[in-house]
Amino acid sequence: MRGNPEVVDYLNMLIGGELAARDQYLIHSRMYEDWGLSKIYERIDHEMQEEASHADALIRRVLFLEGTPNMNRDDIVTGEDVVTCLKADLALEYHVREKLAQGVKLCEEQGDYVTRDMLRQQMNDTEEDHTYWLEKQLRLIELIGLQNYIQSQM
Repeated sequence: MRGNPEVVDYLNMLIGGELAARDQYLIHSRMYEDWGLSKIYERIDHEMQEEASHADALIRRVLFLEGTPNMNRDDIVTGEDVVTCLKADLALEYHVREKLAQGVKLCEEQGDYVTRDMLRQQMNDTEEDHTYWLEKQLRLIELIGLQNYIQSQM
């Protein structure tokens, strides 16, 4: 089914963000594992897998719409410690959420309701799962202190 070229182009841009999120979560999860922080490693590894599934859904949709997926990922920011990793991931999630919201609007304008619903689901994952969890971790660090937080993640 030939899709709207503007929607296909936008989906290709979104693929880059999801691939960046996947790769950023991948490096951060492995850093946490290396630091002995098994609980946060498990959560961020899960987030990495979810971002990969988001990218996969976008790629499949582009193919369905008879487009060619663009596999160039956006830039990533690698943190140097727990706090900078969490902040970098949160900034990325805010960026992805904004782009998903714009994509939902574009799909509405172009009458592509199936793609719109897919993007809404990804936005829901971004807002209610990823972003909320990252914000909560940063609040916990403020409340209990970094050393207590790190100890709780071992």
